Amino acid sequence: MSNRIAFLGCGSMNEAILSGLLGSGTDPADVVATVRRAERAAELAERHHGITAIAGDEEPDNNRQAAKGSGVVILGVKPVGIADLAREISASLSPKTIVVSVAAAVTLAQLEAALPAGQPVIRTMPNTPAKLGRGVVSVSAGSNCSPEQLQRAKDIFKAAGTVVEVPEEQVDAVSAISGSGPAYAFYLAEAMAAAGVELGLEHDLALLLARETVAGAGFMLAEPGADPSALRISVSSPNGTTERAIATFNERGLPAIIAAGARAAADRAAEISRQLG
Repeated sequence: MSNRIAFLGCGSMNEAILSGLLGSGTDPADVVATVRRAERAAELAERHHGITAIAGDEEPDNNRQAAKGSGVVILGVKPVGIADLAREISASLSPKTIVVSVAAAVTLAQLEAALPAGQPVIRTMPNTPAKLGRGVVSVSAGSNCSPEQLQRAKDIFKAAGTVVEVPEEQVDAVSAISGSGPAYAFYLAEAMAAAGVELGLEHDLALLLARETVAGAGFMLAEPGADPSALRISVSSPNGTTERAIATFNERGLPAIIAAGARAAADRAAEISRQLG
């Protein structure tokens, strides 16, 4: 199988994966990326020295060029464009080329229908901390993907963070927790900062306290074997200030609110899949 990896569409998510891959020791000469504009291609080539970046405004068949001869092709365009991109590159693919989608809500069936029969396909759900190598990426294999091909995809995405294998029927739930989850953490930091201002702190100080506290807590959660319940209890002295705050959150129904939000996110993902289908 070819060592070449093609990133078709290289926005922030695909570039984050590409960057992590290069940082893990992949030869830049084995990486090709396609973008729309020549300026973006030049930017990528300068930032990631040694890769090949091809712009669509200079080479209209840039996606087909990149896909031809590649062992792995990672589709990184918006969900609405995934099926069209898959059909565009179909004739350029080897039967053994692994086609990977990082697009939310695009199902394996939709991908497989747009590709040649028997093409190995993998659906992934990465999240934005992948930009820092601290993301979570779920992988779900299509019906024609061998264990060895799935492992190759896992090895690629390990550069972006933690990789979990899930059946496709769980992808919407993954999306609701880890895919959308960083926004929940940012929302919490926003709310904490606003509460600080309400308590009399200057805005910049309140924002600093909230931001660094959420980030620091995240590092604690990243420790091997960390348990969020145990960590919460460890800073909640009996009859103390933190215990009073947590009790208030529970009284106001915060756990149920979070669960309802996650359910809404999962339902919306399923709705988008139906619309794309």
